[in-house]
Amino acid sequence: GALPRPGEVGRVPRPADGLPPVISSIPTTRKVVFLTIDDGWEQDPGFLRRVRDRRIPITAFVTRDAVEARGATDPTAQGGRFLGAGKWGYMRDLRDAGAPIENHTLTHPNLLTLGYAGQRAEICGASKVIRKQTGRTPTLLRPPFGNQNSLTRRAAKSCGIDALLLWTATVQPGGKIAYQVPDKKLRPGDVLLMHFRPNLSRDFRVLVDKIRRRGFELGNLDAYLKAALR
Repeated sequence: GALPRPGEVGRVPRPADGLPPVISSIPTTRKVVFLTIDDGWEQDPGFLRRVRDRRIPITAFVTRDAVEARGATDPTAQGGRFLGAGKWGYMRDLRDAGAPIENHTLTHPNLLTLGYAGQRAEICGASKVIRKQTGRTPTLLRPPFGNQNSLTRRAAKSCGIDALLLWTATVQPGGKIAYQVPDKKLRPGDVLLMHFRPNLSRDFRVLVDKIRRRGFELGNLDAYLKAALR
């Protein structure tokens, strides 16, 4: 993935309360975007091969219940050909292909419905499972549905999380980009959200081709975040 050039990345201010910042995009004018993928239901080996063989930078935010297929609470994952096929072995393969495995909670709840103890159990519990299964403790949290509050940030900090990462656009079936801006265009520093769902390999190929045709590079999210939070 593209790495930040000296002086390229703007600084994300550290919140005055000392808690992890909430970030939706990377402050840069360079035509670079970042690919993230959530949950872990559909474990398509074709997607893994594409990421590995083409060295495409992605960051995975996984939920324990999705990876372990503990009853598909996400109806859009139903009917997937590779539903929970590889369990944590698939995530370790993604890790070995260069994809950081980050925190998306244990069970994908709406964190706003939980108190501090409940949020901490979800976040710390997921970090412990991910560390046990991949050998690395997550430093990023993507709160389910993007819902978070000050209790989320307090709990996240206690679990070793450096930042909460949201998104600026979502990727729909067929590789279609659903923008959150009026002009319906990619912008420098955009964070794109995909899901581990059926037809992932095909949709991912369409998406990457579309991004590159529009003159954008795929960035190394970890390197850019480190530059932004310096």
